[in-house]
Amino acid sequence: MAKINTILFDCDNTLVLSEDLAFEGCADLINEISAAKNVALPKPFTGESLIVEFVGQNFRGMMVSLQQRYGFTMTDDELNDYVRREEDVVIAKLKEKLVPCPGVDDVLAKLEAEKKYKLAVVSSSALRRVKASIEKVGQDKYFGEDVYSAATSLPKPTSKPDPAIYLWAMEKMGKKAEECVAVEDSKSGTLSGTRAGIKVIGYVGPYKAEEREKMEKILTEAGAVVIMRDWSEFEEVMAKVESGSV
Repeated sequence: MAKINTILFDCDNTLVLSEDLAFEGCADLINEISAAKNVALPKPFTGESLIVEFVGQNFRGMMVSLQQRYGFTMTDDELNDYVRREEDVVIAKLKEKLVPCPGVDDVLAKLEAEKKYKLAVVSSSALRRVKASIEKVGQDKYFGEDVYSAATSLPKPTSKPDPAIYLWAMEKMGKKAEECVAVEDSKSGTLSGTRAGIKVIGYVGPYKAEEREKMEKILTEAGAVVIMRDWSEFEEVMAKVESGSV
């Protein structure tokens, strides 16, 4: 069995509490697009209703899903323009209000001090947004250039649950799946890591208490080998993965 030497972290709601802020900005833009395209929404989207449906997907992925659902189309130029606008709106919100997930900074500092693992960020979100997020909370020092985005880094943009971004990150770092562990908070992210052959720790910390049990089940069904409820449990769950008991 290969020794685990690399930890791949999702960004949104795994390292930083960004999903609520991002989806808030995103909802405003999607409602604007719906009006421009004469889409009759049952009711306007809110940050909360978008999160329920699209957590773990990037804006491009959401727009593809919405076009299929409501039967409207966009040119590539239109879509790219909206993708840029969404980035700007969300980054402005993140720069103003973003905070790290509780307890993660202590874990990152300890991992950095131990120098046992290579650390990387593997996200669906645009690279500019991911970098703005980790810089805002001072986590960028842990990852160097190893920050990968399904929306930006790949030759053809995609979104989790497509495993492409995990495969790309491993190729760039010269790592095999059995040397890596991923930490993910969403179904799409967990599927992405699992489909790339990586063992995934499912993190449910940012979910409301009443949703956690449901999310534990969803992430387990998506392939997470172990569930982490709080970053204080990281060493314990990591030991289970490394021992091969999960």
